[in-house]
Amino acid sequence: MQISADAIVIQLSMIVVSAAIIGTAFLYARQPIILAYIFAGIMIGPSGFDLFPDANNIEQISHVGVILLLFLLGLHLQPRKLLLLFQKTALVTLGTSLLFFSASFLFALGMGMAIKEALVIGAALMFSSTVIGLKLIPTTALHHKHIGEVMTSVLLMQDILAIMVILFLNVDSGEGMVFTFGLLLVKLAVMAVLAFAGVRFIVLPLFRRFDVIQEYTFVTTLAWCLLWAETAHQIGLSYEMGAFIAGLSIAVSQVAMAIAEHLKPLREFFLILFFFAIGAEFDATMAPFLMLSGFCFGVVLVGLKALSFKHAFLRSGESLPISQQLGVRLGQASEFSMLVAFSALSSGVLSQQGATLIQSATIATFIFSTYWVVKRYPTPISSKPKLRRD
Repeated sequence: MQISADAIVIQLSMIVVSAAIIGTAFLYARQPIILAYIFAGIMIGPSGFDLFPDANNIEQISHVGVILLLFLLGLHLQPRKLLLLFQKTALVTLGTSLLFFSASFLFALGMGMAIKEALVIGAALMFSSTVIGLKLIPTTALHHKHIGEVMTSVLLMQDILAIMVILFLNVDSGEGMVFTFGLLLVKLAVMAVLAFAGVRFIVLPLFRRFDVIQEYTFVTTLAWCLLWAETAHQIGLSYEMGAFIAGLSIAVSQVAMAIAEHLKPLREFFLILFFFAIGAEFDATMAPFLMLSGFCFGVVLVGLKALSFKHAFLRSGESLPISQQLGVRLGQASEFSMLVAFSALSSGVLSQQGATLIQSATIATFIFSTYWVVKRYPTPISSKPKLRRD
């Protein structure tokens, strides 16, 4: 369905005004402002005043925020260091993902779902949120401290697994799955080689020639991000993976940190739209019992993830304080849960009831995990001055 320019302006106006008003109320009440954006979406979405007949347009626009988030993450990482981190966290990531998959699968079976649907629900809820995780950790900790590096490597490995799950939902046979996985790795490797070569022979020479013009550096960097995001999408990968590779390719340059600072306000705006879209897509009138069950399971899942990650990191050699904090910060479900549900719905593998379970459980983990992190650990959005870190 096409949307007019006037409708876009009206919808963006409603989003920004409602987010500002509800955000102000949440800050006065000392509540996390991320939840204000989700609540604003619920208030003017189908579950509230129903001012948004279709939130898909906003969701598509808001996806740019996630793309920029992954691009900025890549800008702060050195490829060699990333490979070392992957080696250390691979077993933790795979082991915990299998545990969370099993718990979610058994929950879905207990709710009367068919085995195929239960498998999809298990796959959807086994990952942690890159957006929530990176949004709630201070920038200094994310880019300059061990805890930020470890969390980043786990989230990136989970993102790769999530992309594979989405691809496999559209493959019929086991042989097709093996071929798809192999092709995925080849595409990823070729794209990375081309991106790094492009930075070395095209982007960096241009930066050296025109670096005095900040607007040029900004628009060229943004173009590089979106170019590889779209390229990744066209070859069957995700926008996020392409953006991350683009950021990683520029990370070797000296201008990477300056670029990251210029893009942060743009990222924040689109992330507001992202959280708003999550709330706007929530329809509380559908299957109340399933939603309540999913919400309750989401709360339990946060505790299970926090405890499991804590013990897994302890066994991998991390200290107790770092293991506990990582467990809490990784305790939510992922935004990929929604993508898995959408892909499964489109392919006919998942029913609307199963999608409702995934959606309600995911939103519950977002809310409960955010409260836990904000009230206990340093974040950029904490209402307590001693815990507020940018």
